[in-house]
Amino acid sequence: MSVEILETCVKILVVVLVFAGLGAFATYLERKVLAIFQRRLGPTYVGPFGLLQVIADAIKLFCKEDVIPQHANRLIFAVAPVIAMVSAFVSMAPIPFFGDFTLFGHTIKPIISDINVGLLFFLAVGAAGIYAPLLAGLASNSKYSLIGSARAAIQLLSFEVVSTLTILAPIMVVGSLSLIEINNYQSGGILHWLVFKQPLAFFLFLVASYAELNRTPFDLLEHEAEIVAGFCTEYSGLRWGMFFLAEYAHLFAFCFVISLIFFGGYNPLGFIPGGVAILLKVCFFVFLAMWARATFPHVRPDQLMRLCWKIMLPLSLVNILITGLVILI
Repeated sequence: MSVEILETCVKILVVVLVFAGLGAFATYLERKVLAIFQRRLGPTYVGPFGLLQVIADAIKLFCKEDVIPQHANRLIFAVAPVIAMVSAFVSMAPIPFFGDFTLFGHTIKPIISDINVGLLFFLAVGAAGIYAPLLAGLASNSKYSLIGSARAAIQLLSFEVVSTLTILAPIMVVGSLSLIEINNYQSGGILHWLVFKQPLAFFLFLVASYAELNRTPFDLLEHEAEIVAGFCTEYSGLRWGMFFLAEYAHLFAFCFVISLIFFGGYNPLGFIPGGVAILLKVCFFVFLAMWARATFPHVRPDQLMRLCWKIMLPLSLVNILITGLVILI
């Protein structure tokens, strides 16, 4: 038992360190990708190819003064970024990042907790992250932050409904909420990938994921052109950095989940080993999110709500109905 506890603690530490590092590196990567799309250079001067820009940004955040507004609720103001970080990293617990492998004669499962409702746990804990922007905006005593928190309530809650309903159809096909079982269901090759059986579910889940992640064009919570920086207007230094580190960590988690559900997960892809295959898929979806940010303009709140309730919700219900009829027949 003590060995299992130690192994789990090591896995937790590795996941936190790796995804915290990936979140920091993703800021550099996104600036480079946006620069390519917009015919700019991006980070260039700090280190070779600007790679040390991440370290420079980290030093800047560490050295910035931690300012708390005079009439803010200090406790809730301080807790909000912690909630963002915790929800992002805890949601990764049921994600099998790779297949099992042997190290020094010991079989290691690259998953923190293999529970039979892993997908439900991921969605539920990720949804709890709504409290971060909501509490941050309410506690800041700022009209801009308050507008951002109000938008967080309508946007994140609405798209949680859509993403949950959307994912029901693939669950009906597989018959399990375990991400490992969903991955194993697609082990027969590319033609067994769920994206070919559930293309509409994949598209709707992808769009809902961008909305939940507060990714452009759905970044209404911090729309700098309208409300300065939204819910995090009054934040600075490390507290500000925690919000965005959590956002990028959650982005990587969603990319892993999308790859596991719809694109064969860590099953081998021809001559490509399973571990390399899922990394390539995750990299593609991270790039796709950055591509969407560089391509699409911001949407208005009323347009976003119309997209959610009048288009995506009916489509997800129709997809569930069709999937149920096909399974019965």
